[in-house]
Amino acid sequence: MTARRVQASVGLLLYPGAQMSAVHGLTDMFRTANRLSAGQGLPGMPALRVSHWRLGDEGQSVERVFDTHGGSGDRLAVLIVPPSLEEESLAERAAVLARWLAARHAAGTTLCSICAGAFLLAETGLLDGRRATTHWNLAEKLAGKFPAIQLDVDKLIIEDGDIITAGGVMAWVDLGLRLIDRLLSPGIMLATARFFVVDPAGREQRFYSHFAPKLHHGDEAILKVQHWLQVHGLEKLTLRKMAARAVLGERTFLRRFQKATGLNPTAYVQHLRIGKAREMLEASNLTIEQVAWRVGYEDPGSFRKVFFKWMGLSPGDYRRRFSITRPDSLGP
Repeated sequence: MTARRVQASVGLLLYPGAQMSAVHGLTDMFRTANRLSAGQGLPGMPALRVSHWRLGDEGQSVERVFDTHGGSGDRLAVLIVPPSLEEESLAERAAVLARWLAARHAAGTTLCSICAGAFLLAETGLLDGRRATTHWNLAEKLAGKFPAIQLDVDKLIIEDGDIITAGGVMAWVDLGLRLIDRLLSPGIMLATARFFVVDPAGREQRFYSHFAPKLHHGDEAILKVQHWLQVHGLEKLTLRKMAARAVLGERTFLRRFQKATGLNPTAYVQHLRIGKAREMLEASNLTIEQVAWRVGYEDPGSFRKVFFKWMGLSPGDYRRRFSITRPDSLGP
C-alpha cells in the first residue's frame, strides 16, 4: 500500500496588478509536477498544494480564493509575489499586504518575489541588508526607494535561505523549477522542464538586459561627455581626452563621473562597447576578431575577457544563443 503523500503548500498572492499569466502558469507547472511525481509511484513522495490569496472586499485582510486540494488552514511552505506589468498598482494597499507577508514569514513561510513583485516584498523590510534581484529595468527605481537592499540584477534568481527573488517577467519559469527542485526532487524538476520544453540550466538576467546609462543626474559637464561617448566610444580613448572634453581636471572628472553615472569611465566605456558587440554578434556574420576590432579592441583576447566579465558568456557562446543569422564560423 502506497504511503499517503505529504503536501507542501505553495501560495500565490493576487495583489492588484499581478500578472495573471504568471499566476496561472505557475499553478499549471506545479500541478504538472504533481502528476509526474505521482507517476513515479514512490512511497511518501510529497505533492504540491497550490493556493491563491488576495485582499478581501474591505481591503483590510487577505483571504484564500483558490486551493487545488480544498480544505482550510494557511500554513504555507512558500508564498510567491508574482510579477506585475503596471507601474503603480498597490498604492495604499501595500501596507496591508506587506504586514500579511511579514506575518507569514514570521510563521516560517519562505517568501518569493518575481520582477516588480520585489517592490511589495521590500515593503516588509525583510530585504534590507539582503542580496536580491528584480527586473533589470526596475533596478534604479528599486534601489532608490529601498537603498538598504543589496541589489544584483545580473542574477536571474537569488536564493537567500527563507527569501528568494527572481528577475524578469518570465523568470517565473525559473523560480517554479527551482521550487519544484527544492520541494519535490531534482528528478521531478528535470521531468517538468522537459514537459514544458524549457531549459532547466541556470540562466542569468544579464544575458537579456541592455546598458541604460544614467542621464538625469544634473551634472552638465559629465552629461556632455556621455553624449560624446555615444558617438566616439569605440575610438581609442584616454582619461585625459575625456576629462578635457568635460573641461575638468582628471581627478575631478573621475570623481564626478563616478558620482553621476555610478561607474568609473573604464567600466562605462566597456558597457558601451559590449552593447555594440552584442548587436554585431546577433545580426552579422563578422568573426569574433572583426567584432573586437570594430568595437575598439586591438587584442581579441582582451575583448573576450571583458565580454565574459560583463555578460557571463563568451562572445561565441553569446552568438550561438542569440544570433539571428547563420554564421559559417562561430568561434570560441
